[in-house]
Amino acid sequence: MLCVPYYLALKAEALYLAHRTSEALEAISEAEALVERSEERMWCAKQHRLRAVFLAAMGADETQIEASFQAVIKTAKEQKSVSLEKRAEAT
Repeated sequence: MLCVPYYLALKAEALYLAHRTSEALEAISEAEALVERSEERMWCAKQHRLRAVFLAAMGADETQIEASFQAVIKTAKEQKSVSLEKRAEAT
């Protein structure tokens, strides 16, 4: 069960690449719900980054997009992941 959020993120990326962004966002939401239940946060930064990318692709409100990117940076700093932090900042 701990890897399911990761697989859902992969599914979301595939849906996004297939131009099915709203379904991709649903998959990320499902992954985030699983993370909340399990409290396993290894893939949180990736999920937040994907959410931000999907929201941007859908033309969502800039404050929502910015909040997702800020969540990526915060999570990356908490996990001491410089590469994730830099990737989020660059995006």
